[in-house]
Amino acid sequence: MPTAAAPIISSVQKLVLYETRARYFLVGSNHAETKYRVLKIDRTEPKDLVIIDDRHVYTQQEVRELLGRLDLGNRTKMGQKGSAGLFRAVSAFGVVGFVRFLEGYYIVLITKRRKMADIGGHAIYKIEDTNMIYIPNDSVRVTHPDEARYLRIFQNVDLSSNFYFSYSYDLSHSLQYNLTVLRMPLEMLKSETTQTRQESFDIFEDEGLITQGGSGVFGICSEPYMKYVWNGELLDIIKNTVHRDWLLYIIHGFCGQSKLLIYGRPVYVTLIARRSSKFAGTRFLKRGANCEGDVANEVETEQILCDASVMSFTAGSYSSYVQVRGSVPLYWSQDISTMMPKPPITLDQADPFAHVAALHFDQMLQRFGSPIIILNLVKEREKRKHERILSEELVAAVTYLNQFLPPEHTIIYIPWDMAKYTKSKLCNVLDRLNVIAESVVKKTGFFVNRPDSYCSILRPDEKLFEELYEDHGDTLSLQYGGSQLVHRVKTYRKIAPWTQHSKDIMQTLSRYYSNAFSDADRQDSINLFLGVFHPTEGKPHLWELPTDFYLHHKNTMRLLPTRRSYTHWWTPEVIKHLPLPYDEVICAANLKKLIVKKFHKYEEEIDIHNEFFRPYELSSFDDTFCLAMTSSARDFMPKTVGIDPSPFTVRKPDETGKSVLGNKSNREEAVLQRKTAASAPPPPSEEAVSSSSEDDSGTDREEEGSVSQRSTPVKMTDTGDSAKVTENVVQPMKEVYGINLSDGLSEEDFSIYSRFVQLGQSQHKQDRSSQQLCSRCPDGVIKLTPISAFSQDNIYEVQPPRVDRKSTEIFQAHIQASQGIMQPLGKEDLSMYREYIRNRYL
Repeated sequence: MPTAAAPIISSVQKLVLYETRARYFLVGSNHAETKYRVLKIDRTEPKDLVIIDDRHVYTQQEVRELLGRLDLGNRTKMGQKGSAGLFRAVSAFGVVGFVRFLEGYYIVLITKRRKMADIGGHAIYKIEDTNMIYIPNDSVRVTHPDEARYLRIFQNVDLSSNFYFSYSYDLSHSLQYNLTVLRMPLEMLKSETTQTRQESFDIFEDEGLITQGGSGVFGICSEPYMKYVWNGELLDIIKNTVHRDWLLYIIHGFCGQSKLLIYGRPVYVTLIARRSSKFAGTRFLKRGANCEGDVANEVETEQILCDASVMSFTAGSYSSYVQVRGSVPLYWSQDISTMMPKPPITLDQADPFAHVAALHFDQMLQRFGSPIIILNLVKEREKRKHERILSEELVAAVTYLNQFLPPEHTIIYIPWDMAKYTKSKLCNVLDRLNVIAESVVKKTGFFVNRPDSYCSILRPDEKLFEELYEDHGDTLSLQYGGSQLVHRVKTYRKIAPWTQHSKDIMQTLSRYYSNAFSDADRQDSINLFLGVFHPTEGKPHLWELPTDFYLHHKNTMRLLPTRRSYTHWWTPEVIKHLPLPYDEVICAANLKKLIVKKFHKYEEEIDIHNEFFRPYELSSFDDTFCLAMTSSARDFMPKTVGIDPSPFTVRKPDETGKSVLGNKSNREEAVLQRKTAASAPPPPSEEAVSSSSEDDSGTDREEEGSVSQRSTPVKMTDTGDSAKVTENVVQPMKEVYGINLSDGLSEEDFSIYSRFVQLGQSQHKQDRSSQQLCSRCPDGVIKLTPISAFSQDNIYEVQPPRVDRKSTEIFQAHIQASQGIMQPLGKEDLSMYREYIRNRYL
């Protein structure tokens, strides 16, 4: 069933900041530059932010006239041409937000971006560079001696390092939520549209809806999940003042995408990691959970698979799986003042009724539903209690909470001491993890948007996934740990070279240095950026605070509302809809989080085809993102992929296309192997239909670099007498193909093979007279006689399709139009053209 809604695409994607002595004018447009909006920012207020948004949609001509009048009106003398009154300050791609320390406000703009992923035509960008501009004029600026220090601390949060945004896809929510919202019933959308129109104070918001009739499409925009938004505090001051298209929410974490070919069909593998902005910080300075149930350094990782051959949320195929990593939800910390590599773990508060764990798992049930499965990887056996302190407390908390939950929705706890299994020589760590992961996925399932999906176990290129997840791990480890991953997949497979161990030691030392000397400054920057600390005149500065404990635990500064029940620790609405997540339930509370508007089906705000392909601009194939992204066919195929892509060629699985194409000697050796193999005598069955002339032409084709279908990898070795000996490269079947071909066939495989053999039973006998005619053919001419009967409509003989009368008339009218003979337009064509002109230019 097709969806009745589409995501709303922001109409503010290109920005230009213009400057006068008294004001800033921020002009934003959509990517096609057909619709414009204007913000007016006052520069005469020394400490207040005054922004005016008229909420009018301008055309390009109207904006030019407006800027021309502003330029003329702000010149020192009327009609003076020497000095302009309006200056172009900077170009940008979005507004990160507004921030104030002790003086006036700053505006933070995105000046460079880079496309990182594409999901159903919706682009995801990474911030490459930003510009921070002071708003008040110099004539009204009130200076403060500590302003520069706060500015330096704020800018320590590098916005060009792993911050992401999208103009049309909500990165703070999962794919499951975004697609579920689009599949709301039509009746709900109509009622919500009416309610939104009544509550809206934008007089131009619903302009033109009356003339659209019944051909409209509902556009939906949902409120972001603020837990994973990192500039929410920076946009909070303008959220209720400006149009929603000015609000560009960013996430922090990781985003990577690779192309995987499955039987020639492109599939995009996307990995998105969202770091929580609640109780965020560095490794040792933020541990456990705060009083609201937010755990330290929580990361939500989502793996998305989508069919890249279909670019549509409606008709495309998508699947998603989400997992969350976070600190143990208890009141605990580590004292880093001891200068130890592993500071001692301390339980800060006694929590016999698991209050903070209850708040945390209530959040999880509301966002993900049930079941919730905990995989605890901390150590269980230690000579001196260290990590085991947390395991014992977590088991007690989960046991206490489970006794009040319904049996079918209890929290599943899986302890697994990963360090113990890593040291053991009898157990393969990754094999054991695979068993755990398989059982977990069978219990939770994964999201698939199509009911007619087909599940099959494939053997994809492990290296593609391994590199994607290692990049993900390195990025997140650098963000909160100060170094890259200490242990990698090769380490756990116990196949890492000896140089890897020295790298692990260096990463450990780098992490120790970062934790000991630079984490405090980084924590101050995060607290200032996220708005946890607000500089105030007359109060202690950020660097004067002995601890930030009181900033993150609000119950220490004021009395919170009444504590929840110790037995019914969940939100009542959440438990009613399990196993479904409450955030995806259609109810009044969730409908208030949606903005629903009716658009014409060709409106740019919902036309993802126009947004993705951009037919109004010149595109270069070299700059196309889908060609530049990591691909299994180019980067992770075996070494002969650049020369011989035949699937029947035996390859070395540990060598990729990158290595062979980058190495000249390997490339020349591979060409030599192909030529030697192609010059080998063909099998007896081929000699009967081969001729000397064909062999000569085949040699020419090989010299041009084409691929021989019967090429077999061989290795050339030089001996003392210059004699060349060829030897076949033979590898175990299990290592090359993943299965042992010498094993007996299963009944299912044998049945498939039997049906394949039966295809040849429709052969009809050859006529002897035709054989005699074939034998009289001159030399060098080969006549092949078909031995199987085929129907008329097949790959060998296809009848031309019949063209109906209407299609013929359209084709003839097209030919006549090229000769200058135009056909009269019908009423439907005239009405469509008038509607197009009205929507685009009027």
